[in-house]
Amino acid sequence: MHTLASIIGWIVFGFIVGLLGRLLVPGRQPLGFLGTTLLGVAGSFAGGAIASVFTGKQLGDPAGWIMSIIGAALVLAGYLAYARKRSGMP
Repeated sequence: MHTLASIIGWIVFGFIVGLLGRLLVPGRQPLGFLGTTLLGVAGSFAGGAIASVFTGKQLGDPAGWIMSIIGAALVLAGYLAYARKRSGMP
């Protein structure tokens, strides 16, 4: 039961963080519910990695809300740049 609650918590957290991260990045972002949720979870770990550089926390620890949102925006911007380059768009 505890594991199910943790999974549901990560889904809700990831979705909210993903939505807020998407608000920070301009342009069209073709992501659905699952993509937005995965973006938020990846952003949390990216934000945690950035925070570990400055705070000395263990690498791999998830970040708090603010660093998670910043991480999600950075992950999304990187993904969009990669997708644009791959498709040959300027």
